[in-house]
Amino acid sequence: QVHVVESGGGLVQPGGSLRLSCFASGSVFSTYVMAWHRQAAGNQRELVATITSVGSTYYADSVKGRFTISRDNAKNTVYLQMNSLKPEDTSVYYCNVRVSGVEYWGKGTLVTVSS
Repeated sequence: QVHVVESGGGLVQPGGSLRLSCFASGSVFSTYVMAWHRQAAGNQRELVATITSVGSTYYADSVKGRFTISRDNAKNTVYLQMNSLKPEDTSVYYCNVRVSGVEYWGKGTLVTVSS
């Protein structure tokens, strides 16, 4: 029912910045709880950040102070601004949508942090 598409991944040097975008279809986007997860090779998927319909946010300790999640309801889009990137941030980043207890996932976008 909800189609999710991420974009913005790529190669960046340590200390650099990148902004990921996630578009989610639907006429009631403003009610969705949105989140970013990531999964590095050989690791389990972990929660990075969430944002509620009223703008409340949560961040994993590993990214707090460096990453910022935001949403633009007029564009049905959620963003993840990533600053001061570290090699350990290298992962496939997935956008997650939760509505009425149902979760929807994008295909992911690869972020590589390397010199």
